[in-house]
Amino acid sequence: MGTFGFIIHPIDVKDVSRKFPAAQWLPGGLVECLLRFLPPQKVSHITGIESESAKADGWFVSCPLTSRMMLEAPESKVISKIIKAGQLAADLGAKVVGLGAFTAVVGDAGLTVRRNLDIAVTTGNSYTASVAIEAAERAAGAMGIDLDSASITILGATGSIGRVVSLILADRGRNLTLFGRNKSRLLKTAGAIKDQTGMVPRVTQEIEGGLRQADIVICVSSALDALVEPDHLKPGAVVCDVSRPRSVSVEVKKQRNDVLVIEGGIVKVPGNVNFNFDFGFLPHQSYACMAETMILALEEKYVDWSIGRELSLSQVTGISRLAQKHGFELAGFRSFEKPVTDEEIVCIRENARKRRRGI
Repeated sequence: MGTFGFIIHPIDVKDVSRKFPAAQWLPGGLVECLLRFLPPQKVSHITGIESESAKADGWFVSCPLTSRMMLEAPESKVISKIIKAGQLAADLGAKVVGLGAFTAVVGDAGLTVRRNLDIAVTTGNSYTASVAIEAAERAAGAMGIDLDSASITILGATGSIGRVVSLILADRGRNLTLFGRNKSRLLKTAGAIKDQTGMVPRVTQEIEGGLRQADIVICVSSALDALVEPDHLKPGAVVCDVSRPRSVSVEVKKQRNDVLVIEGGIVKVPGNVNFNFDFGFLPHQSYACMAETMILALEEKYVDWSIGRELSLSQVTGISRLAQKHGFELAGFRSFEKPVTDEEIVCIRENARKRRRGI
């Protein structure tokens, strides 16, 4: 049986109450102060992951820092805490550990963590990229968007996931606009896409200009605050938000009933999985980054996978083949933590049609 660990952390202080209910009654600043002194700990034992050919068990291990704390605290201290969480996973019996959310963003995207552990490490970004593309394309089909002519904007195009998503879509001949805050990295990414695919993507550092003409938006930003607001989107647009914290403002949900916003990177896990921890998903579902760690454990392929800033196309296609082999698949659409029905999509399409006609 394969074994794995997956490092989680509270996205914000509200998430702390999932493990410590009393935290909901404390001021946020006090909760974050207490988290600084809390060591990594076992959150739950994960059981029941089973494909046709293999089984795996694992553990959720906490790195008790919020997203904001990870970006604002000294990098060396944050990485040290992530390493300790990885060591705890290894002590529990894990032979590969996955870095969840901002533990995969801080520093050099897992390289330093790996140098300080005796087990394999992955960020899960390869399978996340694959599932994000699949979800965005499937949602576009449901909205009647022609992928061959669609304008696609990637928010966070210079990051690990954004870069490889852009490369894959450019290789498929898609019409791309890349958004990033660092101009030199943005131009470097665009240059790599041109060199490897022959496609020349547009680049922008203006969020509104990058979104207003987009038929499809894929959000893979590591920003702490929402980037996509209601007036940024055209009627009938599809937004696939992979970011945690989310890149799409909750105001979009409230004000724009003519756009389809889905959470990207969510998959069904084979077997009768029990996470023994509520992270807000329906039964048998997980983030793709978690799933990548499970897939490596099922395969007993204890090698480093998605670490570092530049993922390869072979890593994405390789993990996707293994996911298919073991029965992982894209879950149904979710938007702002609620399932999206076919009937809702029909209504969104009709609302978009009316808005275009000024009805």
